[in-house]
Amino acid sequence: MSGKFMTIKEAAEMLGVTPLTLRNWDKSGKLPTTRHPMSNYRIYKTEDLEKLMKDIEAGTVPTKAKPRSAPKRKLTARKLIVRSIREE
Repeated sequence: MSGKFMTIKEAAEMLGVTPLTLRNWDKSGKLPTTRHPMSNYRIYKTEDLEKLMKDIEAGTVPTKAKPRSAPKRKLTARKLIVRSIREE
């Protein structure tokens, strides 16, 4: 790999996130990844990681996050009937 690529563990440590976060970023397209030709593991280009770090620091990371909406279901009041059972 000659220093141009990092494993998912190395990339996660560099960015201060978990490997699962990197996998999610890969799936969402936020961070491009390459697969190792022998093991098929994810590997990351150091230049992509450095660019992402600069974007994060500058606050220019594009996001695909959608604002959460309020629940659409109606909340209804329910009565709770409590009965006592006498043991005889």
